[in-house]
Amino acid sequence: MRLPSMLIAFALLPFAVYAYEPGSTEGGEISRYTFSWPIGEVSLKPRGASTKGAAVTLDTEPAEEWKRLHAAGLSNFERDRRAILAMAGPYRVSFDFLEIARFDPALKPDAPYQSWGTEYVFVSEDREDFIALQHVLVMRVLQQDGSESEPFVTRHWRQEWRYEADAALAYQGSNTWVLKKIPEDRRRGTWVQSVYQVDDSPRYAASGRWQHSDSFSTWISDETWRPLPRREWSVRDDYQVLLGTNRHTITPSGWMQEENNLKLALDETGKPRVTTPYLAREYGVARYQRIKNYDFAPGRNYFEKTEPFWAEVRAAWRGISLRGRFKLVKPVDQGQLFVPFFEYAERLTDGQPFVREDARAFIEETLRRSYLAPT
Repeated sequence: MRLPSMLIAFALLPFAVYAYEPGSTEGGEISRYTFSWPIGEVSLKPRGASTKGAAVTLDTEPAEEWKRLHAAGLSNFERDRRAILAMAGPYRVSFDFLEIARFDPALKPDAPYQSWGTEYVFVSEDREDFIALQHVLVMRVLQQDGSESEPFVTRHWRQEWRYEADAALAYQGSNTWVLKKIPEDRRRGTWVQSVYQVDDSPRYAASGRWQHSDSFSTWISDETWRPLPRREWSVRDDYQVLLGTNRHTITPSGWMQEENNLKLALDETGKPRVTTPYLAREYGVARYQRIKNYDFAPGRNYFEKTEPFWAEVRAAWRGISLRGRFKLVKPVDQGQLFVPFFEYAERLTDGQPFVREDARAFIEETLRRSYLAPT
């Protein structure tokens, strides 16, 4: 069984150039720009969204998760935990990225990127000092006759939060990751967020502290290297790494993730090149707005039936990470390495029983044959 091409594209959001744009609940025109290049420069049409989805209803009342976050008498640690847990739930999501500075005079303006999605964020693990959130897309596309398509369900990205972690995976460029120790004096009061791709392979990890106020709670990371997302490698080949920071901000009706990224070009040794290493800076913002009366049941069904399999995939990746250093044969999304795992999970959704020993053997063989390069 091969996964539909549209489903594969959805699996790569927000790293895809194919996307889903929810219809307006009021039927009005949707704004195409957050902000753009300065006055006097040629306007570039945003790339990204190419389909349109069903109307959604925003939930504008303060969420129960927000109320629990603001309960009186919480310790700093518990308030941090509740801020992370507040990211779970049903959302309409918008993704906006724009180059706001060019450091190479010869660099042409890059078209802004915009896309949309509807997804549910599940709490897949909650163990005091460790929380894992799994994003699952449930997309309904408006067809030419105005009807809605059947839901497209696919596993999206995953975020894991660990309190005062003693180590984290660091991207080194060239599809290589290294497990690095975090000095004890830099751990106190911090949470490491590790971000994983659709197949639970690593993407990047960063450390930061939560800050809380009556208006919002926010976490900002230190700078980290990260691989190019699909929205970039599909149109650019002049740089190899994003060097960036993330900020997560919890609000009464949702949350947002802000990115501040430098586009970094490497030399043949894998180090920043001497001449103009940084080509440009981009800002990005993903807005997660809570919605109501949207049927996410297909996503929950997928999550519940496939989570035992993905838990085994994660266990295999943890074993690989403990080696201290590993390299992939190619980028996971660019090489579509994730497809065999997605096909296996799809069979479980269709009713195939989960047999742990068979799954472990399949995972080990797939990682050995398709993923890992000699180091």
